[in-house]
Amino acid sequence: MTTSQPATTADELRGVGLRVTAGRVALLETVRRGDHLGVEAIASGVRERVGQVSLQAVYEGLHALVAAGLVRRIEPPGSPARFEGRVGDNHHHLVCRSCGVLADVDCAVGHAPCLAASDDRGFAIDEAEVIYWGLCPDCSTPAVPEHRDH
Repeated sequence: MTTSQPATTADELRGVGLRVTAGRVALLETVRRGDHLGVEAIASGVRERVGQVSLQAVYEGLHALVAAGLVRRIEPPGSPARFEGRVGDNHHHLVCRSCGVLADVDCAVGHAPCLAASDDRGFAIDEAEVIYWGLCPDCSTPAVPEHRDH
């Protein structure tokens, strides 16, 4: 009896036709260990693992990973792009209007694409992108004034 080993990051890169480099491995692992990271945070994480890397190389690597379906780019209106490693399940996002925190939320009902368009106009819909806007718990809780004894 053989047991299958979980795919390594290098195996995943090869599986989608990307050349395996230390930078790409670090990039994919940084995105997956993060929480909706921006490009600067990703670059910092990659630098911690492999040393110097240009911001341009990070952008190019992210573009390749998004195109290959290993990373998802999220860009809520008015916010910089963020990246996540949760792909393939058509989940949605909550965004705080005040602090910009972003959180995953599963589909409300049904299966992908989660929502049925009122008129698909002939499109073969395979994904829906929903962004729920509001205030996160930290921003919606009124600040309690400090009590000072005089």
